[in-house]
Amino acid sequence: MPDLPATPRNLAGTLDRPLTAAGFHQLAAVPAEAVWFANLDNPRTRRAYQTDLRDFMDFAEIRQPDEFRLVTRAHVLAWRKVLEARALSGATIRRKLAALSSLFEYLCEKNAVDFNPVRGAKRPKVDSNEGRTPALGDHQARALLDAPDPATLKGKRDRALLSVLLYHGLRREELCKLTVRDIHARRGVLHLRVHGKGNKLRYLPLHAGSAGRIHAYLEAAGHGKSPDAPSSSRRAERRTQA
Repeated sequence: MPDLPATPRNLAGTLDRPLTAAGFHQLAAVPAEAVWFANLDNPRTRRAYQTDLRDFMDFAEIRQPDEFRLVTRAHVLAWRKVLEARALSGATIRRKLAALSSLFEYLCEKNAVDFNPVRGAKRPKVDSNEGRTPALGDHQARALLDAPDPATLKGKRDRALLSVLLYHGLRREELCKLTVRDIHARRGVLHLRVHGKGNKLRYLPLHAGSAGRIHAYLEAAGHGKSPDAPSSSRRAERRTQA
């Protein structure tokens, strides 16, 4: 982004005390573009969008925030053609166009521009049928599951952890939140009660292989009958060894 007047982040300290007349006018002078950028809370999103917008600004020779108001659909289409000529991936081009569109949607909302020149611009298709996460083959998964030493408590714990991850596809945070209480029978079938994002619960039938490994670990750790104990964690291991 170009050098801008004071932004809400720069002025955050002034909001801890009564706002002076000078401070009020300084806030009023903040360009809408700077406000939009300051409202991007995620650091990774901020870095990515900053890079993408700087790319467009270099292409369109934008040096001041108010010059965004001169951007037309022709500028966007020409930029997209340049991005394609650089042999960028479809996902990267989509992200760059999304960053620019996000800015213009905010400017439209604040009546800083009359329309979003990115809206309607065709974006590259991305094959959504293929996930980005590399998959393990059967032999690789088996080797990973059997890697920890089953003769040690740590090995039993790791075998249980890996089994739940591979057989049930849990996120790391979801796995860490599991307690013994979250392993229970529903209609005669053992299930895992998984605490997902936004405190949403879902119930997954417990794979027989996972059930055996979890039982082996809990029995060795000696806290299988404590409903609030972690089903598998370093803290549980340290308590047992103590």
